[in-house]
Amino acid sequence: MKRPKIALIGGGAAILSAAYHLSSDFEVTIYEKGKRLGRKFLVAGKGGFNLSNELDGADLVEKYAPKDQMQPFLLAFGSDDTREWLKKIGIPTFVGSSGRIFPEKGLKPAAVLKAILDALEKKGVIIKTNHEFIGWSADESLLFTVDNEQVKIKADTAVFSLGGGSWSKTGANDKWLKIFSDAGVETVPFQPSNCGLNVNWEESFRTSHQGSPLKNISISFAGKTFKGEALITTYGLEGNIIYPLSAMWRAHHLEKGNTVYIDFKPNNTHEELLAKLGPEAAPKKYKSRLNLSKPVLELVKWSLSKEDYINSHRFIAQIKHFPLSIESMRNVEEAISTTGGIPFRALSPTLELHSKPANYIIGEMVNWDAPTGGFLLQGCFSMGYIVAKELNKKHEGLLRADI
Repeated sequence: MKRPKIALIGGGAAILSAAYHLSSDFEVTIYEKGKRLGRKFLVAGKGGFNLSNELDGADLVEKYAPKDQMQPFLLAFGSDDTREWLKKIGIPTFVGSSGRIFPEKGLKPAAVLKAILDALEKKGVIIKTNHEFIGWSADESLLFTVDNEQVKIKADTAVFSLGGGSWSKTGANDKWLKIFSDAGVETVPFQPSNCGLNVNWEESFRTSHQGSPLKNISISFAGKTFKGEALITTYGLEGNIIYPLSAMWRAHHLEKGNTVYIDFKPNNTHEELLAKLGPEAAPKKYKSRLNLSKPVLELVKWSLSKEDYINSHRFIAQIKHFPLSIESMRNVEEAISTTGGIPFRALSPTLELHSKPANYIIGEMVNWDAPTGGFLLQGCFSMGYIVAKELNKKHEGLLRADI
């Protein structure tokens, strides 16, 4: 029986996973529009290369939205499976103190990518770069531009992972949305996720405190509280506590309003802070006795009247429940990830397009969301695996039918 041809379009984590897990019964070719695969892989690695997260099973699923749609993929191929796969191809990993999974110390992103590509080469996967997908022909062949010329490629199955809308330096953009929409596929515009938030700082505050951290704080919005650290920027706030908050704010600010509430001392109760101040604490003692940073003290002072500021009860109430108005999110280009793309309702449970059978969609092309911390890559690895498993299963069924 002739080997079916599988075209994988894209060069990110989801495609690498799919390519590896596809059976050797297929003729697998990856088509990447750039000069090399894994560009987002390499850029992401500059900030600490977390490949997944130690959470697994139901705990892992809780980090994703929409949870019900993502659950089958994550349970079929979770973080433990990712570690086993990476170990098999020569990438030992360890769990950091934050729960994030990293390649063993000394293994840089480029080495991890090379190990994966070497494993694909051993499996006979063909890689063709400088192939930009531009649509389908009348007979459903795939159309690419190669060196400014149009090329037509026929495949039995196509798996697309053309990325989200952010990180244009890695080749990602929203051009493919129109291509798919024109072909009758439902699409949703991209929105930023895991990004900074815009705040209308006073000019003097902005110039004095940009680059200053707000350490050990919590921020509450829409019934959810996030703990960690934020960084004051010229435009507002960013950091590990802000990225998950941004998704919550995007989803609920129209109904819940723009205000978030910061607790600058989440490890102390109101009463404990009062005790630290003492019965006759003057405002000049606030900073030293409560160990407040200059930015925090300045924010709280500006937000209160003079009468409230010198009242220790009201001052501490503001420390524990500081209202901050968020103007907007940073744009898609600056976001770590995006939502939008192709909604799950346009796909089968195994990620095949309803409107274009034999075409599968994986990775950030699909409308799902997850926080940073290894969860974005894990979602891509899981989706790549599930599509490969489905195609392997279909092929096995055809082989049995021929016997």
